[in-house]
Amino acid sequence: MDEKLPYCPYSEYLKNKYGEKVYKLPVNLPVSCPNRIAGSGCAFCAEAGTGFEAMDCMTPVTQQLNVTRKHIEKKYHAHKFIAYFQNYTNTFLPIEKFEAYMREAASLPYVAEIAISTRPDCITAEYLDVLQRIRGEHDIGITIELGLQTTNCHTLASISRGHTLAEFIDAVLAIRQYDFEICAHVILNLPGDDMLDTIETSKVLSALRIPVVKIHSLYIAKNTQLCDDYENGTITLCSKEEYLERLMAFLEYLDPATAIERLFSRIPEKDAVFCNWGTSWWKLRDEFLSRMKKEGSFQGRRFQYLNGAALKQLD
Repeated sequence: MDEKLPYCPYSEYLKNKYGEKVYKLPVNLPVSCPNRIAGSGCAFCAEAGTGFEAMDCMTPVTQQLNVTRKHIEKKYHAHKFIAYFQNYTNTFLPIEKFEAYMREAASLPYVAEIAISTRPDCITAEYLDVLQRIRGEHDIGITIELGLQTTNCHTLASISRGHTLAEFIDAVLAIRQYDFEICAHVILNLPGDDMLDTIETSKVLSALRIPVVKIHSLYIAKNTQLCDDYENGTITLCSKEEYLERLMAFLEYLDPATAIERLFSRIPEKDAVFCNWGTSWWKLRDEFLSRMKKEGSFQGRRFQYLNGAALKQLD
C-alpha cells in the first residue's frame, strides 16, 4: 500500500510491476455488445458505450495508439504504455479479427501490456488461447477487465445487465488458468443496492483474489434507459454522503493487496444528466481522503473474514 494514501493505488501497482510509470492508451474498435444485439443493452449504457472521448473506431489501431501516446509522452515523460481496448465488449468479435487487433497493438515497441475490456459471458478458451500465444511471442502483459458492477443479482436484472455473479465467477476461473491479470469493474451506487451489497461485492472480489478493481460512481448518460427512469422519478440515487460511506466500507473490507484503479467516474458534462452530484471527481477524491484520514480508515481495515475466520475464536 502507498504510504501516502490509505489504499493501494493502481499507479504504484504498475510501477512495481514494470519498474517505471505506465499509462493507459484507450483504443476504440468497431465492435458492439451481445447485450445490445439481444436488446437495448445495459440500462446505464449510452449509444457510444464508454468511449465518450475515444477516437473513431474506424481509425487504425496503430494510429490511435501513436496519436494518444505522443500527447501522454510529452505531458508525463512516459515510455511504457498499456493498449487499453476500452469500449463495448472487445471479445465480441470473430476470432480472426480479434487476434489481428491484439497482434497489431502487441507489435508496437512501447506497448508493455494489453488490457481488454469485456463481459463475463464473453470469455472462452479460444480467445484466451490467442492471448496466451501473443503474450509468449511478444513478452507482453495481458489484463482482462470484466464488468461485474455488483454481486446483487436483483440489481443486475433490473439494469438489464444480461449476466449474474455466476458468469463472473466462471470467467475468473477460466482466466486464472492462463495466469492473466484480472481487473473487475464495480458501481457502488446502483439503484436497488445498499451498504450490504457494497460490502458483499468487496468480500466476493477479495475471496476471488482479484488483483485490480476499478470503482465507478454511477453516472447517468443521456439517451439511456436509466436516464428515462431518472427523469421520470422512478429510481432514487443515494446521496453523496452515502456514496462516500459505501466507498469507505468497500475499501475497508477489500484485500489490502488489491490495486485500486479509480474511485469516481468521469464523463463529459454535455453527455450526462447526472454525475458525481454536480461535483468534480478530484474534489470528491480530496473530500473522501480527508474523511478516511479523520476516521482512521484504510484499505483492508476489516479484512478478517476469510481463511476460516470463525475458528480464530478458539485461539
